[in-house]
Amino acid sequence: MASTSSTLTISSSSTPFDTKVPRHSAAPSPQCVTLPTLPPPPVQSQNRAGKTTAYCRKIARNVMAMATGEAPAEVATTELPEIVKTAKGAWEKVEDKYAVSSLAVAGVVALWGSTGLISAIDRLPLVPGVLEIVGIGYTGWFAYKNLVFKPDREALTQKIRDIYKDIIGSS
Repeated sequence: MASTSSTLTISSSSTPFDTKVPRHSAAPSPQCVTLPTLPPPPVQSQNRAGKTTAYCRKIARNVMAMATGEAPAEVATTELPEIVKTAKGAWEKVEDKYAVSSLAVAGVVALWGSTGLISAIDRLPLVPGVLEIVGIGYTGWFAYKNLVFKPDREALTQKIRDIYKDIIGSS
């Protein structure tokens, strides 16, 4: 059995970054690796430095105002959106906040688990096609049973109204 050996040589120069004179070899060999040089860093203008300094002063002023108990002008003029006010009011009315928080966390975990389950089922070879056919068949049966004829449509809308009243409650 014959063995082969290969060597890798890397050439180096005295300066690690030579941006003035680009080095080009006459014929690149398979042993040498050449990398492109990086462009020089961008020069920051005085305008940007002034903006950064002004921003830092603004933050320092806000921190000093908050430490003394004063409200900065920007914070005092902002108002909460209507949806945040509504959500805050609804949260204030809740008596058992622990149960509501637990249900919210359980809902998020259930949603995350169901997406994992659906993606696992979707990876199986024949199941997605079969489930699609079942869904199309059930949709057709539901439409024929409840939507084609007028008395069936009226019965369906009445059933939906009854369920809505049971959930919401009559006031």
